[in-house]
Amino acid sequence: MADIDNANGRNNKPQSQIYALRQQIDDINMQLLKLLNQRAEIAAEIGRIKSGMATSQYDPEREGDMLEVLQQANQGPFSNETIGALFKEIFSATLAMNSEKARSALLVERSDEHQRTVITLPDGTKIGDGSFQIISGPCAVESFEQLDEVAAALAKNGMSIMRGMAYKPRTSPYHFQGLGEEGLKIGRRVANKHGLMMVSEILDMSQIPLMSQYVDLFWVGARNMQNSFLLRALGNVRQPVILKRSFGATIEELLYAAEYIVSSGNPNVILMERGIRTFENWTRNTLDISAVPLLKQETHLPVIVDISHSAGRRDIANTLAKVAKASGADGLMVEVHPNPAVAMSDAKQQLSIPEFEDMLAEIDMLPQV
Repeated sequence: MADIDNANGRNNKPQSQIYALRQQIDDINMQLLKLLNQRAEIAAEIGRIKSGMATSQYDPEREGDMLEVLQQANQGPFSNETIGALFKEIFSATLAMNSEKARSALLVERSDEHQRTVITLPDGTKIGDGSFQIISGPCAVESFEQLDEVAAALAKNGMSIMRGMAYKPRTSPYHFQGLGEEGLKIGRRVANKHGLMMVSEILDMSQIPLMSQYVDLFWVGARNMQNSFLLRALGNVRQPVILKRSFGATIEELLYAAEYIVSSGNPNVILMERGIRTFENWTRNTLDISAVPLLKQETHLPVIVDISHSAGRRDIANTLAKVAKASGADGLMVEVHPNPAVAMSDAKQQLSIPEFEDMLAEIDMLPQV
């Protein structure tokens, strides 16, 4: 009997030791949890201060200094590599927390599911009210006759907004750059003649005084989506602003770009999804249709889809137009030219007038989401 009791004692002792050690680990876990949350609160306060200073939340130099101090103080048993990996996770989680808090405070963020910005143009056209608006016109203003022919077709088919691009930012400096102010004058004359609203792309904040005389809406192209000086300046104009997503920008970056305009005083911003650059080469860009419901979920601003620059080809325009409407977008943008074969820019993606009318007939059969 004594031998059995001794054996049981020997078996129970390791179990008791394990239990005691686990209790210590549980206590340390609770201490770590408390310290992590204290650290997060202090980091959040730093984030709030930085937000007021308009500086970046992420400070890689500070992160590197902290890691160096921690690794120098490390006495094991974890290796410096492991310590670095653990604290980088903490840093990353803290940055994500601060970013989420900063984003939730954005003026462009939706505060409730019913909040929406409805933009009313001078002629009464509304964007963002549940209707499906179409912005159309040639890639660039080439002549009065060219734009007049397109505008007549737009008006005949009940369109309200015409694109009339006078300045064309091109990849090559040797390609057609637009007619400049003469193009704006033509666009305004044609728009007035046919009772249309005109939108044109602005390239630089210095163009605002000139263009304000001619346009009903400003257009910020993909190349200028993150031009903060231009965006802030457009916060001071009376016209609505169409903001195109850059082909290399995330959805979050697009929202922050819109915030520059809205926080500077102009609440009338329309977001445009125009496709992102991927490895695919059968289209000019890859239309990120998932961006539409995501943007509609996250922001109260209207969202439209550019089916011309996303695909870069006219043969799938009708399908993309139907997809855009089915996604819940507030409208779309499509390029239309009297004779696409001789267009001075983007000939492959522009629709002829008959093709444009066919597209309208197809999307009219779809209900608005």
